[in-house]
Amino acid sequence: MGCQVAYLPQETGVPLKSILLVDESKFQRMANESVLSRAGYKVVTASDGEEALLIAHDRIPDLILLDMMFPKLEGPEVRRALKQNPVTASIPVIVLSGLAQRNEAKLMQEGATACFDKSKLENVDLLTDLVKTILDGVAAV
Repeated sequence: MGCQVAYLPQETGVPLKSILLVDESKFQRMANESVLSRAGYKVVTASDGEEALLIAHDRIPDLILLDMMFPKLEGPEVRRALKQNPVTASIPVIVLSGLAQRNEAKLMQEGATACFDKSKLENVDLLTDLVKTILDGVAAV
């Protein structure tokens, strides 16, 4: 199974930035995938932490949106594993959490690039703006 690369309009030949979206909720995955795809990103999804680690290592996305609660391998464990693996250590991770504001300092100290409060997902511009800001910042480094 090969990885397909999506491109911007043919005249540019520039690959789309890729995002790994990890959320246990099928509804949230589908809704956020749709929003991010319409914003011009190639989105790959995972429904749990184990799947997320496999995909991140295989596809090396430009950014990971990571929920914190999973039945198998929880978000903090996934984040630690990503940061300890040389292949995935430099991938920015935005933590999606209902408790993001309360835990933001701790999450950032533990390696999250940014935190996003899941209660604000209804405002799609907030999420796409954060994703764009982080990806633009990574490209500028």
